[in-house]
Amino acid sequence: MSAGGSQMTQTLLIVVLFVAAMAALPWLIRKLQQRQSGPFSAAAGVSKVLSAVAVGPQQRVVTVEVGPEHQRTVLVLGVTAQQISCLHVLPSAAAVAAPLPSNVPVPAEPSFAGEMATASAQWEKPSHG
Repeated sequence: MSAGGSQMTQTLLIVVLFVAAMAALPWLIRKLQQRQSGPFSAAAGVSKVLSAVAVGPQQRVVTVEVGPEHQRTVLVLGVTAQQISCLHVLPSAAAVAAPLPSNVPVPAEPSFAGEMATASAQWEKPSHG
């Protein structure tokens, strides 16, 4: 009976080794992919999801920051189960934060109160035409 017991132990050992190899396979593949991507992937920058808003059962608006560290770009994407669409491209924060030259007049932002006063004045004007 010892021959049958050793046969069973050997089969059990092979099964355990096979299961361990299958469990380690995804980790090994991930490590190989990181090694093949090389040093340029870290220099290119990592994409970062800034926000995601659900607008339907399988529809989202996602804001993603992409590009190298010194030229980051923000993409607003529409994501569904079937496709991804670029809705808008925002410039990098460095371009937005750059000051305007002193000779360029800065337009004043319209206030709600000012816009309502203008609209009310136009509405109340009698039109004699």
